[in-house]
Amino acid sequence: MKKNNTKNQEQDNNSNKPAISKERIQKVLARSGLGSRRQIEKSIKMAQIYINGKLVELGQTVVEGDIINWKNRKWVIEGKALDFKIIMYNKPLGQICTRKDEKGRPTVFDDLPELKGQRWINIGRLDINTTGLLLFSTDGNFANHMMHPSTMIDREYACRVFGDVDQIKLDNLRNGVELEDGKAKFNDIQAAGAGESNQWFHVVLLEGKNREVRRLWESQDLKVNRLKRVRYGGVFLPKKLRAGQFQELSQGEINILMQDVKYKSKDAELIARFLK
Repeated sequence: MKKNNTKNQEQDNNSNKPAISKERIQKVLARSGLGSRRQIEKSIKMAQIYINGKLVELGQTVVEGDIINWKNRKWVIEGKALDFKIIMYNKPLGQICTRKDEKGRPTVFDDLPELKGQRWINIGRLDINTTGLLLFSTDGNFANHMMHPSTMIDREYACRVFGDVDQIKLDNLRNGVELEDGKAKFNDIQAAGAGESNQWFHVVLLEGKNREVRRLWESQDLKVNRLKRVRYGGVFLPKKLRAGQFQELSQGEINILMQDVKYKSKDAELIARFLK
């Protein structure tokens, strides 16, 4: 009788373990925040990545226990029940969106909470002179999904604009203007107050091109002298979250965000854990 109970308990324990299949190496490494799939595929073509001591071929898969050697470092492939995190961060003026800077400038990663066995992956970027909402995730797949143009996520910015803003210019910005990298427009523009020589507007974009908000206003001979992102999709920057502070999204908020962007997560996934 005791033997049967033990056997049943082992079966229950095994049934609770997440079922993980093999996956392509570039997908697993990208999910683990080690680079984009394109960067990893390039390293594979350049014969820089090894699995269990053998050179990787493009499209090769990995399973639990495989050892990856790349850039004189080593990782082990592990199965992990999916439990990713998302945080919002209020970016201050003067920080850049890279992990390290050759010029020694402060980066957005300096103020983020430390992680064990994971790393924060930024969802989009803000330039050095733009403040406000940034999202970070521990799930590379989710981060890539959020940044993909097909997701069509709206981003809202508060802009202080210097110059004479008339209805013709606003209509141009709503209808679209030609920039050096193609046509662009604001999907919405709302006036938000005015001073002696400046006016505040809230604008909405469905893209994340480099300096797009500033370049759109500049196309109408107007200058943005303050720019702050206040919303990314369904996530709003709380007024109580001061510059340089972060806040973790609750599971309920994460679920709502995933529904908004039509992202379906798996129960489990393969990740690369750093060894040395």
